[in-house]
Amino acid sequence: MVRASAGKARPFLKWAGGKRQLLPQIDQAFPSALKTGQLQRYVEPFVGSGAVFFYVAQTYPVRELFIADINRELILAYRTIQLEVDTLIEALADLQARYLPLRLPDRKDFYYEQRDRYNAERSGINFASFQPAWIVRTAQLIFMNKTCYNGLFRVNARGDFNVPFGRYKNPTICDAANLRAVSAILHRTQISQHGYAACASVIDGHSLVYFDPPYRPLTRSANFTSYVPGNFNDTDQLALATFFRELDRRGAYLLLSNSDPTTTDPDDDFFDAAYRGFHIDRVPASRRINSRAEKRGPINELLIRNY
Repeated sequence: MVRASAGKARPFLKWAGGKRQLLPQIDQAFPSALKTGQLQRYVEPFVGSGAVFFYVAQTYPVRELFIADINRELILAYRTIQLEVDTLIEALADLQARYLPLRLPDRKDFYYEQRDRYNAERSGINFASFQPAWIVRTAQLIFMNKTCYNGLFRVNARGDFNVPFGRYKNPTICDAANLRAVSAILHRTQISQHGYAACASVIDGHSLVYFDPPYRPLTRSANFTSYVPGNFNDTDQLALATFFRELDRRGAYLLLSNSDPTTTDPDDDFFDAAYRGFHIDRVPASRRINSRAEKRGPINELLIRNY
């Protein structure tokens, strides 16, 4: 079973759909070529919190690491940790020192002050080129992630972060040791802010590509895809399946995870049809983020591979 080891980098954000609990099944699904060192490159086009990325980077002898995500706030945070981790740690330590001594009503006010500032300052951020404002923004993002309701990242149609305050008693806002471990891995990683299709230029027959797109909702009420304004709908899922087939023709090793619609509708063969001809494994998983405790029980997820 896969376990986090002391001193090893782990995700610095909690993320809806994060893969830490599914790592044992994903590890079993990896190709033998990864485990024997035959693959030179690992590519993750929907990196999210990076649980699989950090695991691969610290477990297998892959020489080249590429991560991407369309979420520009997320990629800004990755690049800030890559470039200025010590200054970021100072900013987070300051937020933690100011927040933790407060009583609950004052913590709530402090949280919404940070959230309002984060949203108001977005228009002035240059997301393409590093600037000192990135450090403040990344510190705010991590702070909100550790103190908001359920540790979500969610934005509305305007792009404003809109998750309400959470009631954690003693959240770890500044985990300096983990941030430094994350930074060490990111120093040898190419980080890009773009959609998955732009990764095609770095993918060849010596690459392992892991796709973790926004999951297709199992029910209408379960829809949570607001990592960026707009949704990843069925048309987008089918476009990704087409891209998967294109990369298969290049000889790349491909692994993709998604929800299993047969969990709620045995006749829903959406992914079975879209990925017909590839290996489709159904593996047990647990819901990790749901507003109702009774809906956090075991379900299946799909692991789809071309090897």
